[in-house]
Amino acid sequence: MAVTGWLECLRAAEKTALLQDGRRKVHYLFPDGKEMAEEYDEKTSELLVRKWRVKSALGALGQWQLEVGEPAPSGAGSLGPEFIKENNANPIFMRKDTKMSFQWRIRNLPYPKHVYSVCVDPKERCIVVRTSNKKYYKKFSIPDLDRYQLPLEESSLSTAHANCTLIISYQKPKEVVVAESELQKELKKASLGDSSRIVSSIHFLPPEAAASTKTRLLSSRPWSPSFPGEGGKFLQGLLVPPGGEGQGGGGAK
Repeated sequence: MAVTGWLECLRAAEKTALLQDGRRKVHYLFPDGKEMAEEYDEKTSELLVRKWRVKSALGALGQWQLEVGEPAPSGAGSLGPEFIKENNANPIFMRKDTKMSFQWRIRNLPYPKHVYSVCVDPKERCIVVRTSNKKYYKKFSIPDLDRYQLPLEESSLSTAHANCTLIISYQKPKEVVVAESELQKELKKASLGDSSRIVSSIHFLPPEAAASTKTRLLSSRPWSPSFPGEGGKFLQGLLVPPGGEGQGGGGAK
């Protein structure tokens, strides 16, 4: 029942999507104001990025919080090399799932495999990682299982270690695999202009705009079901090239 509940929550959310640079990018806006953004590999449907953003008590938008994907490089966007940056030798924690497993990678852990202990804490509903030499400790949850309200099973855990990277895998319950498969089918078959607001950016852009990786979505209004006219003009002012904001708000010109 909980699995169905989360699926229905996703279906009810206001969705906007586009295809860009070989990725299917989907933005969800939930009734409570929370936002979720996901990126999938267009060919394999592998989840590459998932992040969340919530509003503060005063209604201000917060920072995006990464749940799945490669974290931003340490020091990115810093004011200059003179500022102190995080040591690149520090452990780097990230999540990168496969179709059948939730998977985490912790880089810069040079110790042999027998040093690591990875287990499930059922009371706190999290996974605990520690080393016998007391050099590293971390615990983290699996938000997907919380959303689906499914238990954590010790038997689903497995680990590997290579190239100074500890790889932790948790086999996805069959309920999650089925639910994710159903969601992917819906995202792929969603037609232009339906209530899910699924739009494609690449096939409806003029050549000069399609060539730019900076093309972005200007509005989340429903896409017109008609095709653009000769010359690939914009529909509903939805998709604009960089600097083309002035075209938004109207139909094709």
